[in-house]
Amino acid sequence: MSYTALYRKFRPDEFSDVKGQDHIVTTLKNQIKANRIGHAYLFCGTRGTGKTTVAKIFAKAVNCEHPVDGSPCGECAMCRSIANGASMNVIEIDAASNNGVDNIREIREEVDYRPTAGKYKVYIIDEVHMLSIGAFNALLKTLEEPPEYVIFILATTESHKIPVTILSRCQRYDFKRIGIDVIANRLSELLQKEHVEAEDRAVRYVAKAGDGSMRDALSLLDQCIAFYLGQKLTYEHVLEVLGTVDTEVFGNLLRKLAAYDVSGVLRCVEELVMQGRELSLVTSDFTWYLRNLLLAKSSDNMEDVLDVSEENLKVLKEEAKLVETDTLMRYIRIFSELSGQLKYATQKRVLLEVAFIKLCRPQMETDTESLTERIRALEKKIEQGAFMPAQETAAVPYQKLEEEEPRKKKELPKAVPEDVTAVVKDFRRLIQDASPMLKNYLKMAKLSVGNQGQLLIVMPDALGAAVVGKPEHTGEIKRLIAEKTGREVEIEVRQMEDGRRFEEDYVDLEQIVRTEIIVEE
Repeated sequence: MSYTALYRKFRPDEFSDVKGQDHIVTTLKNQIKANRIGHAYLFCGTRGTGKTTVAKIFAKAVNCEHPVDGSPCGECAMCRSIANGASMNVIEIDAASNNGVDNIREIREEVDYRPTAGKYKVYIIDEVHMLSIGAFNALLKTLEEPPEYVIFILATTESHKIPVTILSRCQRYDFKRIGIDVIANRLSELLQKEHVEAEDRAVRYVAKAGDGSMRDALSLLDQCIAFYLGQKLTYEHVLEVLGTVDTEVFGNLLRKLAAYDVSGVLRCVEELVMQGRELSLVTSDFTWYLRNLLLAKSSDNMEDVLDVSEENLKVLKEEAKLVETDTLMRYIRIFSELSGQLKYATQKRVLLEVAFIKLCRPQMETDTESLTERIRALEKKIEQGAFMPAQETAAVPYQKLEEEEPRKKKELPKAVPEDVTAVVKDFRRLIQDASPMLKNYLKMAKLSVGNQGQLLIVMPDALGAAVVGKPEHTGEIKRLIAEKTGREVEIEVRQMEDGRRFEEDYVDLEQIVRTEIIVEE
């Protein structure tokens, strides 16, 4: 006989076996006992929380010949036939693949026939939100006034996609995510039945990885058992199989982040990648770890909320002292954004590394949280003596300052040639006829005169000097000057030094010429 997966092998057969949904189970049992059974139910909730399982148990209970406290007996002919899938009273429909109007019309035709055995015909429509608009409209009338022997159970993970007209005709039951303790207890119970030895810590981690879904947790447990078949299931084995990371690694990462050690953090990421860890899981686990740190820092009475052992809680409280509360909130914000980006990313490692660099380099961001972190980083550097105190600067001998290289003096010609002065007077008018690109660059130029009587065109940056200084452009300037003024002057193009002002190194010839004109007037 072929192997049966754990979630199928141990699927509950009675209401008492359903875990974590007591509010729904109690209501359904009371309806059966009081004979107040509705005609349409809507089961909503995330995957693996028991929607289809409860629907099948409910179908058995309403048809059971000898119900016990509202739960099916499991022994009568109807219970056995429904459990084996041989009953014509329970019809399961997958709306994902049967979502057309014709499929619903078939149901409408079938409901006219009474059940050959048992009391009710139960239609379980799974993933009902996948039905088309036409199919929903076809279902409306039958759902509103079905025969007294028909029950509809609609199951969905996305109730917001269901039309309001359908919702108003159903009794709605919301299936909650199952708690870690409930899942862990169920897993331990099944492990004993399977004669598999496992550490409590390993079982709890699988329960946590199930993320509120009993089916997911059972599938992960099945995977771990198969990988280490015949061996005791340990915490390290679970981490290896699931590709997740121990909290000790996160503690090491936090210390490097607190020290702004970018290279150390990237080495940790490299190790995780080489170990084959799933980066999406690393991100979600690290976000959860940061959340635990924030809670541990916020209050001393967080044992129940954190759901960790006393030893781990002690370690968390020690590590929480390494970072401030606003820093932790910034970390959580960045990693929460990262979790959404990784779902559709092809370069997950790059995004993870960029996120860690952001944590180490708050200057990359300009929001209030990052500015606070930048101030804190500067204060830390000052405490460590990274900057020279003011008194040490004052103690530098005066002789040392005298030895510094003297600044370059302005080039002062003995006399400004008349041709150069004439050109400077009309320069701004002359460049209006230059080619568009050259004209734009010359608008930023300053004019001076060299020791050899040449016209100096001084540009503010290297790009401008390179463009204007091209032979074709200097030739164009000379040509314009000759055509407009009838004079020929030598031209030299220069660039201003970084950090220096034009007036510090050159004579502003345009200013001098302008002053002379005003004096003459």
